[in-house]
Amino acid sequence: MMKVPKVLTFASCAALLGLIASCTPYEARSTAISNQGSTGYLAGIRATTPYDGSSANPNEAASFWDGDGVEGSPLIRINLADQKAYYYKGDQLVGLSPLSTGTEARRTPKGRFKITQKSPNHRSSLYGVIRNVATGEIVNDDADTRKHRAGPDEVFERAPMNFFMRFNGGIGMHEGFLPGYPASHGCVRMPRKMAQIFFENTPLGTPVIVE
Repeated sequence: MMKVPKVLTFASCAALLGLIASCTPYEARSTAISNQGSTGYLAGIRATTPYDGSSANPNEAASFWDGDGVEGSPLIRINLADQKAYYYKGDQLVGLSPLSTGTEARRTPKGRFKITQKSPNHRSSLYGVIRNVATGEIVNDDADTRKHRAGPDEVFERAPMNFFMRFNGGIGMHEGFLPGYPASHGCVRMPRKMAQIFFENTPLGTPVIVE
């Protein structure tokens, strides 16, 4: 426990205030940060936005991989209620990753599927951002090619979907923004580290169960 001096000098006051500030609950701090900026499709590409797939991602603490050298046929189970992906080899659980799946309006469909395509540097054919070429400012961070067009001095940048693994039509697993709740257009977003691990360990034809 910090000992409070009988006479509070300017320096001791500053130290005490700093200690109090550092005791702000993690939930309050993370909520304040996550409410900054837009909630659009590519909000997670901004360096100041949390849960962006970087090594500093708090979600990494909820991830693990222990599948190297383990024998058995791969299987991925995506649990929409838990917002987690479970990776099996045979009957053994060898990997776990947090997710962000489709919103209420664009739900990730349940069912049994298989990985039909893998693309390490995939880009969305539909979604992205519209950026001002001169200033670099993003003028639309949830742009849809079917609805929006870049104006004069603007460019449409397609959304990055690195480590993309297609399993149901246009829906796949890929690196992306994880705000802590379902937020995608139907795809399954993962932190970068786990998206890469899943990608590197998953052959074409791997069963994917969404439940």
